[in-house]
Amino acid sequence: MPEQSTVNKAEAASITVPSPFGPLSISEFGRHIVALDWHEAETNNSSPLLEEAKAQMADYFSGKLKNFDLPLAPRGNQFQQDVCREMLKIPYGETCTYGDIAKTLNTYGQPVGNACGGNTIPIIIPCHRVLASSGLGGYSGEGGVERKIALLKHEGGYPYLL
Repeated sequence: MPEQSTVNKAEAASITVPSPFGPLSISEFGRHIVALDWHEAETNNSSPLLEEAKAQMADYFSGKLKNFDLPLAPRGNQFQQDVCREMLKIPYGETCTYGDIAKTLNTYGQPVGNACGGNTIPIIIPCHRVLASSGLGGYSGEGGVERKIALLKHEGGYPYLL
């Protein structure tokens, strides 16, 4: 993931992408996806990268795509970037715990949970695949834990919920 910079909304491009959960907004800055939000885009000013992201999202929701292949630049400090890198390693349909990621990064589960909650590119960076050791944990996306469950069910990860 590239070095972080402040995103100037005037220079960012964004489009609305349909999903089973309603419209999503995907934003690009500097030829990297920087955000996925749970609402329509404020402006629709597409680019080849955003069209590719839209196509990959459609394939993901139709069950054809298991791994996104997009250049990503989530916002956040070095620790948040490290957590995002670890989340990207979780295979489709599988889960891990905040503690698993914490162990890899030589830290504690709570800061990992906070970093997951600050993920600016949910679904593509699969924070929904990270669970608490004692249950589901939280989900900062619109719809909260119910959305997390729906995403896990979509990926066939629902056995982990039993």
